[in-house]
Amino acid sequence: MRHFYVLPIVIRYNWESAGKSYSESDSEGVVERVDQLLELLRRRGLLRGDEIQKELGLSQPTLSRLVREAGTRVCRFGRSVATRYAVPREIVGLGRTAPVFRVDEGGRTNRHGVLHFLAPRRYWLQRESGDGELFPGLPPFVEDMRPQGYIGRGFPALYPELRLPGRITDWGDGHQLIALAMRGEDCVGNLIVGEESVDRFLAGPPQSRTRADYPALASGALAGQPGSSAGGEHPKFAACSEGRHLLVKFARGDGAAADRWRDLLVCEHLALDVLRAAGVAAPRSEWFDVGADRYLELDRFDRVGPRGRRGVISLHAIACQYLTDGFTSWSRAGRRILDEPALRLDPRHADAMIWLDTFGDLIGNTDRHLGNFSFFAEEARELVLAPTPVYDMLPMVFAPAGANLVERPFAPQPPNALNLHLWREVSGHATTYWSRLSEVDGLSAGFRRIVTGCREALARLIDAHS
Repeated sequence: MRHFYVLPIVIRYNWESAGKSYSESDSEGVVERVDQLLELLRRRGLLRGDEIQKELGLSQPTLSRLVREAGTRVCRFGRSVATRYAVPREIVGLGRTAPVFRVDEGGRTNRHGVLHFLAPRRYWLQRESGDGELFPGLPPFVEDMRPQGYIGRGFPALYPELRLPGRITDWGDGHQLIALAMRGEDCVGNLIVGEESVDRFLAGPPQSRTRADYPALASGALAGQPGSSAGGEHPKFAACSEGRHLLVKFARGDGAAADRWRDLLVCEHLALDVLRAAGVAAPRSEWFDVGADRYLELDRFDRVGPRGRRGVISLHAIACQYLTDGFTSWSRAGRRILDEPALRLDPRHADAMIWLDTFGDLIGNTDRHLGNFSFFAEEARELVLAPTPVYDMLPMVFAPAGANLVERPFAPQPPNALNLHLWREVSGHATTYWSRLSEVDGLSAGFRRIVTGCREALARLIDAHS
C-alpha cells in the first residue's frame, strides 16, 4: 500500500510580478505603501491610476487594495481608466467640500456642482452635468467672488461672528471660502457657494433702499474700513432700489482730495455717456448731491430684475487660470485669448478690447488693470466670452493719493501696431469726451482748467499723427 503524505506548503502571493514588493501577510508593507501613496498625492495632486502605478511601481490590483486601505484619506473622481485619485483637504468650519449653486436670469436657483478641497492647494469641481475640472488654485469664479477692494476690506468688520482675520490681505484660501460659504449670497456673478449662503439668498430679496438712506449707508461703508482708503479706490456700497441692483460710489468730506473725488464721479458718469453714444455697452449711471455728499449710481450688469443673475468672469481671473504669459494690457490679453483652446472669443470682441484700451489711455485712465475688464460667461469647461458693459472708466491719472493731490501729467500715447487701424476713430470720441467735460456742471474750477489742458494735449497729439 502506498502512503501519500500531504506536505505543508506556504504559498506567498507576490503583489508585484517582479517580486519587489510585500506579501499579503506583510501588514507593515501595506502601511508603508499606503503612506507612499498619500505622500505622492499630497505632492502631485490629482493623478490617474496609471500615473500612480508608474510612479510607485504598482500593479492595478495593488493600487486598488491600497486605496481601500487608505479609506477616507483618498478620494476618487471619474470611472474606469479615467479615474483620478487625490488626498482631500479639510477646511475648519466647512469640511472637505462645498456645494455650488447657480441662479439664472429668472431668479431660479439650481445645484451647479460640488467643490472638493484637495491637497496641497488644489480644487476639483464636480459639476451636476457630469464633467469635472481640476483647478491648481482657487477656481476663477471664486477668485472674482471673494471679498476684495474697498467693499471687501470692510467684510471682517461687517461679519465679526465669522472670526476672520481683520485684514483681507492676511486671508488664505480657507478664509476666502468660509466668507463665501457663510455670507456670500450677494457676490459678483450668478454662482453661490455653500448651503448657508444660498439659504440667505432664498430667504428673500435684500432690503429696498432710497436715496434718503444713502448718507447712512455711506457712513456704514466708511466705518467698516480698517484704516484710510487706498489710493485709487472709490468709496462705495451696494444697494437695491425699486428692483434695481446698484453700485453706489460716493465722495464725502472737506479738502482738496474730497473735491477731486467729487470731480471724478462726474468724469466717470460722462465717460459712460460718451461710450454709449459711440455704440459701446455701458451701464446706466446718474450722479447727484445729497447735502455735501456726492453720489454716483451705477446699474449692476450681473443682475437681471429683482432676483435674476448673469455669470461674469474678470480678465484677471481668466489670466490666472488660462494665460501664463504675464500680459498686463487689455489689448494684448485679448489677442492672446484668441489662441487659447479653452476660451472662445469673437475676433470682433478682441478688437473691442483694443478699442476700449485705447479710449482709456486717451482719457487718462491709468487704472486699466486686468480686474477692470470682464466678460459674460457661463461657468463650464469651455468658456464662451462676451465683454460686459464698461466699468471704472475715468481719468484716474488725476486721482488723489490718500488725502493728498498728486498732479500727474496727462500723457496720451500715439498709435501703435495693435491700435493703428482704429486709433483715429477712438481719438475722435476721446476728443468729444474732453470737450463735453469742459462744459458740464459739477466740476471745481481748478479741475476744469485741468480738463482744458487735457483737451489741448490730445488735439496736439492728433495733429502730430494726422
